[in-house]
Amino acid sequence: MPKFCANLTWLFGELPYMDRFRAAREAGFEGVEVLFPYDCPTQDMRDQLVLNGLSFVLMNCPLPNATGGPQGFAAVPGGEERFRRDFDRTLRFAQVLKPLHIHIMAGVAEGPEAEATFVRNLRWAAARAPRQGLTIEPINRIDMPGYFLADYETAARVLDAVASPNLALQFDAYHAHRITGDAAAAWGAHGHRARHVQVAGFPGRHEPAGGAIDYPAFFARLAADGYDGWISGEYAPATTTVDGLGWIR
Repeated sequence: MPKFCANLTWLFGELPYMDRFRAAREAGFEGVEVLFPYDCPTQDMRDQLVLNGLSFVLMNCPLPNATGGPQGFAAVPGGEERFRRDFDRTLRFAQVLKPLHIHIMAGVAEGPEAEATFVRNLRWAAARAPRQGLTIEPINRIDMPGYFLADYETAARVLDAVASPNLALQFDAYHAHRITGDAAAAWGAHGHRARHVQVAGFPGRHEPAGGAIDYPAFFARLAADGYDGWISGEYAPATTTVDGLGWIR
């Protein structure tokens, strides 16, 4: 059976943040992810996870840029010191929240020097936290202009170059479809590298049902391929979150 988790940054937004944990559990989710869990008391979030019997699956690094600047510095030449400082800050939050994965964001950059920087920083991070699962995720440049990691071939080269057992691919079917035009084919080529999956409808980024991505077939493919990680709903509900949860049933 698939293991579904709820992205609480996107889902249950009609509720106060701390109430979303209980709502997710009551809706049938066994795990949650939060993109940037840095603004609320960390121990309060941990208490909600434990109280509701939820696994904490994923969080992003670095901390969000309050000035509206780019998210991520791991592939930005000259940003190594900032990346390492922010990664250590994320680890302090992770000590309490205990995420299964930390998604390391590449940031806005381009070219061979950016790729080399990304590889060096990921090697450093993987060695810095050898027991912590880490992921990298291709993100399409329509939604995030200039983002360095915007295709799966680059992700494969980077993962092979880093060659660390605690670093893997984060596969977002919505981004995969926008990048390649065929999420299922992208999974076929690169899914063996994935330890975390996110889903949303295409093109509207609403519930993963209908639209251009055949999600029943996609979930069946994941099962046939032996994928045993989490599948996270990371989408904007078309109405209320609960009304749109037919896809997990």
